[in-house]
Amino acid sequence: MAERKRLKDRVVPKMPTREEMASNRWLAPIAHRFLSPELWRFTRRSVPRGVALGIFAGFIIPIGQIFLAAFLALPARANVPLAVLVTFVTNPLTLAFWLVVANKTGQFFLNIDTSGHSEAIGREISSGRLETYSWFFQTAGTTAVGFVLLAIVGAAVGYLVSGWVWRFIVGRKLRARQRRYMAREGELL
Repeated sequence: MAERKRLKDRVVPKMPTREEMASNRWLAPIAHRFLSPELWRFTRRSVPRGVALGIFAGFIIPIGQIFLAAFLALPARANVPLAVLVTFVTNPLTLAFWLVVANKTGQFFLNIDTSGHSEAIGREISSGRLETYSWFFQTAGTTAVGFVLLAIVGAAVGYLVSGWVWRFIVGRKLRARQRRYMAREGELL
């Protein structure tokens, strides 16, 4: 229990407040929507939505993902601070790792084979004119496909896992409350 409180004490102060997000110059035009209290409550529906949107925004746009997560959280009625916090799965320290993972995922998914190209594309590739840039376009394309796949699959997995964790935590609290109630009832009899 002490471990969770210490983790909570470390995470909660770092989460942006409603006022901080409302005063941001990029969010100012829609700041009135961020002040809605249901976007800041931790409920069984808003928490998985926030996690899924945060993971999706973190992988779709590895730079500037916080604003995308905040914008997407509004129509989805997701928990805004959680969506913003989860986007840090792709931060500057982990971006190189995720670039490699996205590239490998894109290569695996696309299973690039140059023999299947049409004749005109094959001539252009074999001509050598694009040889200096071909590695960049191939790497960028597979990495982009990998990021899209990571965003979709990661969001789905994040939604399911956070929903299960939420149910586990709430169930444990409910069982503890029932035990306390039964112990109190036993003392009264």
